[in-house]
Amino acid sequence: MSQFMGSFSDDSDNSIPLASEQPAAGAPVPTPPPVPQAQSAASPTGPRVMASDVQTVEQLARAYQAITEQLSKYIVGQTEVIQQVLTAMFCQGHVLLVGVPGLAKTMLVKTISDVLQLDFKRVQFTPDLMPSDITGTDVLEEDKSTGKRAFRFVRGPIFANIVLADEINRTPPKTQAALLEAMQERSVTVGETTFELPQPFFVLATQNPIEQEGTYPLPEAQLDRFMFMTLVNYPKPDEEIQIMKQATAVYRPALSRLLDAQTILHLQQVVRRVPVADHVYQFARDLVRATRPREAEAKPWLNDLVQWGAGPRASIYLIMAGKARAILHGRMHVNTDDIIQVAHPVLRHRILTTFSAEAQGMTSDKIIDRLLTELPGITAK
Repeated sequence: MSQFMGSFSDDSDNSIPLASEQPAAGAPVPTPPPVPQAQSAASPTGPRVMASDVQTVEQLARAYQAITEQLSKYIVGQTEVIQQVLTAMFCQGHVLLVGVPGLAKTMLVKTISDVLQLDFKRVQFTPDLMPSDITGTDVLEEDKSTGKRAFRFVRGPIFANIVLADEINRTPPKTQAALLEAMQERSVTVGETTFELPQPFFVLATQNPIEQEGTYPLPEAQLDRFMFMTLVNYPKPDEEIQIMKQATAVYRPALSRLLDAQTILHLQQVVRRVPVADHVYQFARDLVRATRPREAEAKPWLNDLVQWGAGPRASIYLIMAGKARAILHGRMHVNTDDIIQVAHPVLRHRILTTFSAEAQGMTSDKIIDRLLTELPGITAK
């Protein structure tokens, strides 16, 4: 492993420790070193870019290729899904994976946690799952030496770097809501005590789109907490042959561990320092505002197809995802093509279509496609 481990550093010599220097399992993750202040050439009020950031971006681009190669040992195809998950992770975002059973969604998440050396917990959501089953609960214990009783908090599976919420739409809204504070605030409150979650922290949830009986659709407030809604599609014919060969063989390839928690925390700060030109901000803004019916920027045809459009969080996520995508491709700047490439996973679950749209077979993805072709000076690829 690890030409990449410990290789990311900044000008203040706050280097990321090697895996051998990481805190033991279960120990609190230390906060990343403070980001030194250095002015960006782009704008006095823009992101502050360190002199070593360009080298860091080049290293991350190579690490991304290595991560993809490692994941391909277990996961066949799904290149776009892998890219979207990694993009969200470097943006401190959460992902909702939507696909039919058997497409290796759970294996994908588990394999990513192994390659990135992150603590992983899986929660199978069921109709009888309680909020305390996720967050943890107080248990009454007796001290045998004194005979006194006291409550002790037992942490639930939410206390992990990567939490897989499997079939999240199978549990009632009360339990779904238990994830809201954790996803937004990265903390859990039990009684009068607030517990900080380990960093980095990501929720990757799966949802089955074909079974509706006995399910509880996610409310819009919780859907909006997910940075991406990523569609996991069927494999291609040649990929399906490879899947059969791998799944029925004895050999199990070994995975190299390429990054760790501290490195990811550092890279999240680098992502935020990627400069964005004003015209890219304007493009992201115009695209989001174009999804809102009855707004001045909305096309006349949109009013009949969309009930509610995307909110300001979508604009933020478009820019953040564009930054992460740029550095994963070895660039220290964002262009409009980056925004176009992340538009569907950011916007598809934030556009609420009407009955008229459903009758016409107009999905949110098709509406996004049409909006991209109609934005001034831009042609979707």
